[in-house]
Amino acid sequence: MKLKPVVIVILIAMLAAACGSATPPAESTPDVAAVRTSAASTVISEFTLTAAAFTPTLVSLPTETSAPLITATATVPPLAQVTNASGTTVALCDSLSINVATVDVNIPDGTTMTPGQDFIKTWKVKNNGSCPWGAGYELVYAGYSDDMSGQFQPLAAVVQPGQEVEVSVQFQAPDAAGEYLSAWQMENPAGITFEEIIFVKIIVQ
Repeated sequence: MKLKPVVIVILIAMLAAACGSATPPAESTPDVAAVRTSAASTVISEFTLTAAAFTPTLVSLPTETSAPLITATATVPPLAQVTNASGTTVALCDSLSINVATVDVNIPDGTTMTPGQDFIKTWKVKNNGSCPWGAGYELVYAGYSDDMSGQFQPLAAVVQPGQEVEVSVQFQAPDAAGEYLSAWQMENPAGITFEEIIFVKIIVQ
């Protein structure tokens, strides 16, 4: 009967030894490189899935267009042309030419005038068309600053094709001081003006 306590003591000692010698399993140290690789793989995978799910939208940029060029529209005098009986527009035989060295017979450009002064301007022109100039041919005002009350002086004789002639207009200088430029054209009896223009330019002081 006395052996029982001894056996119990031995059992307790054995249990204690077993518990003391049993050490808890050591926690494993994580592999840092493996963790980084795993994290990078996860990020790449998520980025790939996001990129696959993203559908790019193409946006059309506005096309740059140049501003339309603004061009001055000159007032072109009517050319010497007429519509014949068959309805065809044909050029008339009227035309003139000038020599810039001899066109101004008198009153050169920039001539000084007094207010209201009367004067006659004469030009030398050439009939380079194929029709003679006779009754009904005259110089008419074609624009610019002032007609200066211009009155054409009728032709003294018929001007044949190829012939030079002096043509004149009587003017009156404006009352206000300033520079004045007046343009004139030959016109045929049908009221159609030639293409060419001649000028007079004065200064009123």
